[in-house]
Amino acid sequence: MSLLLIEAFYGGSHKQLMDLLHQEIEDSVLYSLPAKKWHWRARTSALYFMQNIPPSESYRVLFTSSVLNLAELVALRPDLGKLRKILYFHENQLVYPVRKSQERDFQYGYNQILSCLVAEIVVFNSAFNMESFLKSIGSFLKMIPDHRPKDLESMIRPKCRVLYFPIRFPDLGLSVPHHRRSPEKTTDCEAAETSSRSTSLPSNTQSGTNESMDPHISEEEQKTGEQTEEPNNQNASASEHVPHEISSASPALDTSRVHQRPLHIVWPHRWEHDKDPETFFSSLLKLKERGLPFNVSVLGETFADVPDVFLKFRTTLGSSVLHWGYLSSKAEYFRVLSMADVAISTAKHEFFGVAMLEAVHCGCYPLCPKSLVYPEIFAAEYLYSTPEQLVKRLQKFCTRPDLVRKHRFQGEIARFSWEALSGRFRSLLAAEPGKDS
Repeated sequence: MSLLLIEAFYGGSHKQLMDLLHQEIEDSVLYSLPAKKWHWRARTSALYFMQNIPPSESYRVLFTSSVLNLAELVALRPDLGKLRKILYFHENQLVYPVRKSQERDFQYGYNQILSCLVAEIVVFNSAFNMESFLKSIGSFLKMIPDHRPKDLESMIRPKCRVLYFPIRFPDLGLSVPHHRRSPEKTTDCEAAETSSRSTSLPSNTQSGTNESMDPHISEEEQKTGEQTEEPNNQNASASEHVPHEISSASPALDTSRVHQRPLHIVWPHRWEHDKDPETFFSSLLKLKERGLPFNVSVLGETFADVPDVFLKFRTTLGSSVLHWGYLSSKAEYFRVLSMADVAISTAKHEFFGVAMLEAVHCGCYPLCPKSLVYPEIFAAEYLYSTPEQLVKRLQKFCTRPDLVRKHRFQGEIARFSWEALSGRFRSLLAAEPGKDS
């Protein structure tokens, strides 16, 4: 195996990237640790991998995320130190938000600086990530009381480059509402839809009953004009193989019916303080106090310590909640995103934002802070500067949900797809680097 993949925190986007590369890059092998106890992974994973990665003369390239202290590993394993070492930053600890400055553990950022010094190539998932890291090195090292190292930014910068996180967007097919389909895909979708109607629908469709029904609302819900809370798919197997196609034989959407549904808001982020759930829930509470109709799906992965705000607002939001909690089935996760109207980020920390791009791919209108990586990814119309601006935008959408349901995203998310980025990744990870690496 010429490509050695090492992931010290095998979960979330870290797992997503490693699985994709391991699947797509021939002659690769992957070693990982579960995505638990992040702080201990950052402190001690080098020692674990030193003992558990067998020596091999076939290794040529080592690719790892910045959770691993690469300097420790190559010191412990001189054979791995001879490889072409590539370090990938999903985030950086120099500007990672902490609640109080004294809570910042110097060691994590210091480990990342050391890893950059021993790597041949340092890759960041966004320009924001790269520049925030490099420009913070000097001020970060001022925490050292004396005998501080100098000129580390100038030593590391020439190794650095930006290579966006590659997303394998699912083929949603007919599960995307008719009014959200892009013009270039409408013909194919309508052709497939016509075919599915003639072969898949029950005989009573001849009366036209199903022709006027929203495929994303059950027949019973449409009869009553209400949506019921859907069960959270907590029991789906995390190891379940999920195909990259989500299809539906449902008939076309009755847009007049859709416009009667409350705005469906989705928050698809980790349940941790750096995603600022407090601002998100306080915004929803203001909508509720003003008597504005909306439904909400709060998704995202949870860890050992769940902020208390989630338990509090689950009760407060009551019947407005459609989905609550992590959906381990990717197919179900994308189905919920394709049903939603608006995807919200309130993050205090975001260096790329896979969840928001996936939501946009599924037809959601994004609303993101005008900070962090978001101005690099989204046009100005999708950004807000203050929580008050977020509430104002949501208030407008609650009263006119058709505004977002008819909206076509202004941007190009295909540039973040694996198809668009695969060539650069293959060149980067080749044993013999090419001109694009």
